[in-house]
Amino acid sequence: MVSPAGGTPQTVTRVLVIDDEPQIVRALVINLRARKYEVDAAHDGATALRLAAARHPDVVVLDLGLPDMDGVEVIRGLRGWTRVPILVLSARHSSDEKVEALDAGADDYVTKPFGMDELLARLRAAVRRAEPAGGDEDDVLVETDGFTVDLAAKKVQRAGKDVRLTPTEWHLLEVLVRNTGRLVSQKQLLQEVWGPSYGTETNYLRVYMAQLRRKLEADPSHPKHFVTEPGMGYRFER
Repeated sequence: MVSPAGGTPQTVTRVLVIDDEPQIVRALVINLRARKYEVDAAHDGATALRLAAARHPDVVVLDLGLPDMDGVEVIRGLRGWTRVPILVLSARHSSDEKVEALDAGADDYVTKPFGMDELLARLRAAVRRAEPAGGDEDDVLVETDGFTVDLAAKKVQRAGKDVRLTPTEWHLLEVLVRNTGRLVSQKQLLQEVWGPSYGTETNYLRVYMAQLRRKLEADPSHPKHFVTEPGMGYRFER
């Protein structure tokens, strides 16, 4: 992405749309280009993975039902090398399928049929979560006995090695770390990380907290740092 608006040059966000339904691709391309996004489109998973490697999109909009491979495989393929935000678009309604996509590394999930305004709002939120935040307040290093969180550099190290987090995992970690020792409600976490229209999608939190624990806790099944307050929310403890 080009440097932020307000500086020069102006921000241009590149979107990769992956869907095998021509009318959906056409609608997305028209709407996104009308809002000054650059758009690439792929109709199958193999083309999508090649385009992503060649064009380095800032955000991916992905349909799970592709002709050559399951969309979850595309998510895993992308997550092997990039943290680009992935917005899943699918006619699949079951929570198990949503959790599978989120667990593979997707950042958000929109069920077909969808409203274009809602999709664009979700896309903007996903891009915003992935952008580095500026300012002195971010100059904070938080150390635990097992890992270190550098809020300024947006990096986490465990045993001296960088831990790869998706943008959504990072944002969730950041909200909790900035509230060290304080209970953060499920609703507050959902709204801060996913946006103001969220508040009841607690399965999102379960999936992402499990991923953070798996990556950062010495014993994920008995977490020491990412503590659940049943029915209420979560708390980060050093």
